[in-house]
Amino acid sequence: MRILIAEDDFTSRTVLAGVLKKEGHEVTATVNGAEAWQALQQPDAPLLAILDWMMPEMNGPEVVRRVRSLPTNRPPHLIILTSKSDKDDIIAGLEAGANDYLAKPFHVGELRARIEVGRRMVEMQAALADKIEELREALDQIKTLRGIVPICAGCKQIRDDRGYWNQVEVYVRDHTEAQFSHGICPDCMKKLYPGLCKEGDDAVGNRPA
Repeated sequence: MRILIAEDDFTSRTVLAGVLKKEGHEVTATVNGAEAWQALQQPDAPLLAILDWMMPEMNGPEVVRRVRSLPTNRPPHLIILTSKSDKDDIIAGLEAGANDYLAKPFHVGELRARIEVGRRMVEMQAALADKIEELREALDQIKTLRGIVPICAGCKQIRDDRGYWNQVEVYVRDHTEAQFSHGICPDCMKKLYPGLCKEGDDAVGNRPA
């Protein structure tokens, strides 16, 4: 998966990027908090980021706070990378909105495990967002059919949201998943084909046994 890292120390950044690439991830590397914040605002921003606590221009927790203020239904999984071991500092990072933290110097196995947790969370959030969107679209369709439908009193065509008039079957087809099977009702059968009708027929091809 695509992962953003924000680390101002060249050696730490190189090692971290190397480990992640070896695991098959695509890495976007930034050297300070301002660059990380800029990258995470993009529409195609990585959905997992590892942010060093102490960075020039903007520290990790501040980047986290700004990212959490962005309106989105697919929030990124944010991991704070820190040499701070004090519990209050860890709590401060989590309260800023970080999902997890990783102590420096990091253990490769621990890094791999925390990335895997983040990957699962991102996939679960994406699946949930897709389901919510499907439900929203379904609700919009239900509201359309339950609302006031403008229909012509003469030809019975229905006006859509763009002002165009459509046959009833076209309108229903476009607003639902229903499919039409055409037939002829008894009244129309008698009008159109009076010589073919027999008493007791209820529709074309449908006679009582």
